[in-house]
Amino acid sequence: MEIQLTADSTCDLGEHVKLRDIGIMPLSVILGSDSYRDGVTISPQDIFDYVERTGQLPKTAAPSIMDYEEFFETYTKEGKTVIHFNISSRSSSSYQYAEEAAKSFGGKVFVVDTHALSSGQGLLVMKASDMVRKGKEAEEIVETVNALRPLVNTSFIPDRLDYLYKGGRCSRMAMYGANLLKIHPLIEMEDGQLVAGKKYRGSMEKCIGSYIEDLSEKYHAYDRTRCFITHSSADPELVEYAKKRVAELFTFDEVLETVAGSVITGHCGRNTLGVLFIAN
Repeated sequence: MEIQLTADSTCDLGEHVKLRDIGIMPLSVILGSDSYRDGVTISPQDIFDYVERTGQLPKTAAPSIMDYEEFFETYTKEGKTVIHFNISSRSSSSYQYAEEAAKSFGGKVFVVDTHALSSGQGLLVMKASDMVRKGKEAEEIVETVNALRPLVNTSFIPDRLDYLYKGGRCSRMAMYGANLLKIHPLIEMEDGQLVAGKKYRGSMEKCIGSYIEDLSEKYHAYDRTRCFITHSSADPELVEYAKKRVAELFTFDEVLETVAGSVITGHCGRNTLGVLFIAN
């Protein structure tokens, strides 16, 4: 039976959505009283403009159970088996609603709680796509990606803490202190939720360099298939520098650059950058 891979829009896979034929379920981004569909009717620039104009962060909302049912049906009515990848259940209700919707399809829809977000979520989608291309069955794919979840390095460095402060993820004092002293904290996923880690100090380039060096020291063994450098409209020079350091310190078969969508951008702000891959 043909397998259709799908994912929440938070997977931040960029052009690889089309290249890999991944079905995307948009989450909602709410600006004031208006609701938009992530990646469809709103862009990250709209987020930046809204926050600058209002001083407020956008709100986000998960698709409803009915939304997921309609989404899955577009594929199951064609005789396909669906494997859907949700943003971490500790970050959104999406997994809960998708799992409930899947009950209507008699085992034809599998739902994966990735315990990740952004291209950390996307890494599991890409691994599943690799397996589909090799002719693997749905049950084996789901079992494999679920086993890989604890090995996904989902981490990033924000340029400023303004968005994290507005989102209630750090205090006003921490934000002012970090911005004044040029402190850039490591933000990473642990057990499906974002936590603050090591604090880097200096320019973003210096901090990104130290961050990538720390990753190389921490992860001596890793899946060399691919790495994502995902950013929220970061400065091109910063992105190129990150690519250079990754190439110097790691040996990935491919290093893929993607830009974060509106949901992820709305939580971290411009110029945030992360290096994401699967460890061994």
